[in-house]
Amino acid sequence: MTQTLDLSAQNLDAYVSLFGMNDQNIALIAQACQVEIALRGAALTITGEEERVQQAADTIQMLLERIQRHEPVDRLQIRYTLAMAREGKSDLLEEGLHSVVAVTHRGKQIRCKTLGQIQYVETIRHHDLTFAIGPAGTGKTYLAMALAVVALKNKEVERIILTRPAVEAGEKLGFLPGDLTQKVDPYLRPLYDALYDFMGPDAYARLTERGIVEVAPLAYMRGRTLSDAFIILDEAQNTTSEQMKMFLTRMGFHSRVVVTGDITQTDLPPGKRSGLAEAVELLQGIPEIGMVELTVKDIVRHELVQQIIEAYDAHHLAEMQRKREKLEQQTLLTQNTP
Repeated sequence: MTQTLDLSAQNLDAYVSLFGMNDQNIALIAQACQVEIALRGAALTITGEEERVQQAADTIQMLLERIQRHEPVDRLQIRYTLAMAREGKSDLLEEGLHSVVAVTHRGKQIRCKTLGQIQYVETIRHHDLTFAIGPAGTGKTYLAMALAVVALKNKEVERIILTRPAVEAGEKLGFLPGDLTQKVDPYLRPLYDALYDFMGPDAYARLTERGIVEVAPLAYMRGRTLSDAFIILDEAQNTTSEQMKMFLTRMGFHSRVVVTGDITQTDLPPGKRSGLAEAVELLQGIPEIGMVELTVKDIVRHELVQQIIEAYDAHHLAEMQRKREKLEQQTLLTQNTP
């Protein structure tokens, strides 16, 4: 089967972005779909089996639409778009990609990039309490921050509270220079960076002075009732069971809470169970609480990040399997010992 796509409506920049340096983007699509793609004038000809040709055509059309919206297209996005085309989810993905989540202080429109992110955003919008679990680079913190700023601007909440546990990962807080605020600032830096992106430094400074925006370590939440607020608990895998219970019971009326973390990356002492893992296990049966699990497919950083996480996950599973087999062998030896 041969299908022809008319590219005449696209400008030169769209061609360059679509094809990539040395036509590597088109080559990637052709290889993944096992089709031949050739440019003849202003037409792109795709030749191969009918189903594979349609997958390639759907992928190219979606990429062109992204380029027309002035969104960058990289190899990671191409691979994800290809995966969605193979699963027949192109329409669902494209529908979600049209929705603007927020706009930065520089005017950049922020959109979801994966189906997992689309589900995450919709879950936050429809639940007062949302748990989001997933690896680094899936946009958990950034998208929650975007929705918090939108809620504040729309007067849905009166303030934004951002917090994360200050876990001593490698360095003792007591040996770090400065007062307590300066000691915990490094733990909160990712939250500052995201806020600056959406508000700008000047607006952030004004809102902080007025108490409308607060960034603080989790320990500062004890004894408070947080009403009329959008609250984000980041890196929640580093909370203890007691800290998580304390935080969740701070929730007040007209508040929205988002808890994010990666339960495979805890910095807690050995033998100490993550409060996030426990909370998800205990609360997953409550329909009013949103639960979202993002995967390596939802990673939107450099494509190597996805491969690194997959390699570590495979190593972790292999270690678990070896430990299980060793335990079984020890059990058999014990049972067979007279």
